[in-house]
Amino acid sequence: MRHLSFLFFFFFVAIAFSQAPSGYQAPPKAIADLIDAPPTPGVSLSPDNTRMLILDRAGLKSIKELGAAELRLAGLRLNPRTNGPSRASYYTGIAVKGVVAGAEESISGMPPSAKISDVSWNKDGSYVAFLNTTEDGIELWVVDVERRSARQLTAALVSDAVGSPYEWFDGGRSLLYKKIPAGRGPVPQAPEVPAGPVAQSNEGVAAPVRTYQDLLKNPFDEQLFEYFASAELFRIDIAGGEEKPMNVGGILTDFTPSPDGKYLLVEKLKRPFSYIVPWYRFASETAIVDADGKLVRLLADLPAAESLPKGFNAVPTGPRRFGWRNDHPAMVWWVEARDGGDPNTDAEVRDQLMLLEAPFRADPVAGPKFQLRFAGLTWGDGDLAITYERWWRTRHSITRKWTPGQPGAEPEVLFDRSYEDRYSDPGSFVTTTNDFGKSVLLTTDGGKTLFLTGQGASPEGNRPFVDQFDLETKTARRLWRSEAPFYEVPVELIDAEKRIVLTRREANYEQPNYFLRNLKTGQLTQITFFPNPYESLKGVKKEFVQFKRADGVDMSGTLYLPAGYDKEKDGPLPVFMWAYPREYKNAAAAGQVSGSPYTFIRVSPSSPILWVADGYAVFHNVSMPVIGEGDQEPNETFVEQLKMNAEAAVKVLADMGVGDPGRIAIGGHSYGAFMTANLLAHTDLFAAGIARSGAYNRTLTPFGFQSEERTWWEAPEIYYKMSPFNFADEIKEPILLIHGMADNNSGTFPMQSERMYAALKGHGATVKLVMLPHESHGYRARESLMHVAWETTLWLDKYVRNRDVNGTKP
Repeated sequence: MRHLSFLFFFFFVAIAFSQAPSGYQAPPKAIADLIDAPPTPGVSLSPDNTRMLILDRAGLKSIKELGAAELRLAGLRLNPRTNGPSRASYYTGIAVKGVVAGAEESISGMPPSAKISDVSWNKDGSYVAFLNTTEDGIELWVVDVERRSARQLTAALVSDAVGSPYEWFDGGRSLLYKKIPAGRGPVPQAPEVPAGPVAQSNEGVAAPVRTYQDLLKNPFDEQLFEYFASAELFRIDIAGGEEKPMNVGGILTDFTPSPDGKYLLVEKLKRPFSYIVPWYRFASETAIVDADGKLVRLLADLPAAESLPKGFNAVPTGPRRFGWRNDHPAMVWWVEARDGGDPNTDAEVRDQLMLLEAPFRADPVAGPKFQLRFAGLTWGDGDLAITYERWWRTRHSITRKWTPGQPGAEPEVLFDRSYEDRYSDPGSFVTTTNDFGKSVLLTTDGGKTLFLTGQGASPEGNRPFVDQFDLETKTARRLWRSEAPFYEVPVELIDAEKRIVLTRREANYEQPNYFLRNLKTGQLTQITFFPNPYESLKGVKKEFVQFKRADGVDMSGTLYLPAGYDKEKDGPLPVFMWAYPREYKNAAAAGQVSGSPYTFIRVSPSSPILWVADGYAVFHNVSMPVIGEGDQEPNETFVEQLKMNAEAAVKVLADMGVGDPGRIAIGGHSYGAFMTANLLAHTDLFAAGIARSGAYNRTLTPFGFQSEERTWWEAPEIYYKMSPFNFADEIKEPILLIHGMADNNSGTFPMQSERMYAALKGHGATVKLVMLPHESHGYRARESLMHVAWETTLWLDKYVRNRDVNGTKP
């Protein structure tokens, strides 16, 4: 009898384990095959537009690769063995082909088992440099493009911990690179006994900062950061491989040669390091040095930006945003705030551009003033530049034409608009490479004509375009626009006079490939032939759905229906709806269509579109606008607007007859996960929810989150009402919480999901928490992605597909 009892117990345990398998699991084969689909190669065009590189992408990482040793310091994640980033993506091979004609040709001498990154052409396109990461370091390599051969330039001593690892120099005949300091000694070891407590203090200075992760925490972290981030600058000759020190060292975050190659603009971090902001807000020095590393002029010596004013347009006082004038041998520029860097003060002038010309002994010359916050500039040959300025709270954007030869002259306004208004977006000015090898505006007709390219948002979806822009009349003339049933994006204007443009063209069932298009004749020539990695999705139906919510705001989403689905025969389907809320200051802008009905049906390894292969209708990228016009902020009615959005989305599926309103799952990632939990807490519209890497308790992000500038102390009722954690007792539908254990995104600490799970469990909810080892905010390892798909499939099948038509629980 005891034996029988034992056998019964063993059988029961075996059954229990078979029902709850341990370890990483795999989803159904149709989904697994899509996750494992080979990635499409990348492309890089030469400066003279005659050649292109075909860059083979690496497949998914393994969990072993993702779990390699990692240091988390000052907002960086470093591999201590390589002295470089720990979570980088790599190319595995490089080939070369002519743009106009010629077959794809392989490169000889490439490193075995290559892990290629930071690929860049030199000025004339004769060489390509790249980094190769090995088990124990990072090497600098170069490709002789004409000979189709590669060779190693340095040992595995390149420092790629922070900032750019290398720059082209001397007209593309040599390279500057950051080298691990000679004799830096062994890696510092943590003290067995702490030297004392870790203390921070503040003496009455307001220092609101967001919830950054991976910050320095103690003196030992400071030691490690300085050890791995410090480097020495070396120059290496391409032809002979000789190298020499540049006599520049420290924690180098930027080292940019002047266009004439006689000077370097160098930025380096310095102590004291901060424990409350990442490395890019540490104390720093910016200086100009000559080609021998000798100091020419110190431009800025700035403290850590720990106490910026509150708001998205807050900036430090003093010089910032340094760069070289691209059309001048050696003129440096920067920007200085004229409002104390505080967006909360009234000011007619927010920023001003400053310029300083070699030999850098004179006082800087004041350039144009900006009524909004400076947002960038584009230099052009021939005494021309385009400046950009923006203001977050009003979504106001101004683009101006400026004449650098008259620094103090008032620039002419070209575009003055709301950048939320996608339909009025004029596009971006096309650039080319000048004799210095720098990017400048592409012009014709003696500098009177420029060119614009853009996504071409319209009520029928995005239709990318190429425009010709007359600087004198400030008017644009359309040269070409993408036409249905294709989605075609201009990549490069190969020949402005002949109107030849390189485009990337795709359709629902046609993989994106590159074409040469003659804008005058319409002739189209295909130059790449990348295969479709998703052949199994060719029968899937894709439909761009437009509808309205109750207050009249326009909404849209992309609906995917399984191959062979027949509405009359098969009836309404279970639905997986996926969305991400976005804030707007204008209802008209919020209702504008984004995306295109003609893009290729592509699926990333974490995409909800995967489940169309498992028989679900997938309603993807459903617009979830949250609007706050005038003085009202969007978040004042965040929950109410989410409910209206969701009600409209569910209704349109029911009205179309393709979605069963009793069997719809809502899902989202990050802020979409936050949305998912809120919708389950405040509506009864969904059968279940799937929330990945979300934040659920806004008191854990008290100095702002997403697009919310106000602090918890300024708007406690908003923080409370928007936090689904506070309404955990109202969540009655099953919810699957997934989170990476190594999430480093601001605000989405893994603790957010852990605390949400505890709250839900404490109230008897149906909930499961899946914590993914080694994963950050986005999931990278093949094992993790397969397991997420497995968990998602089980959840959808149990609580959505197999829920009966009356909406009762199984």
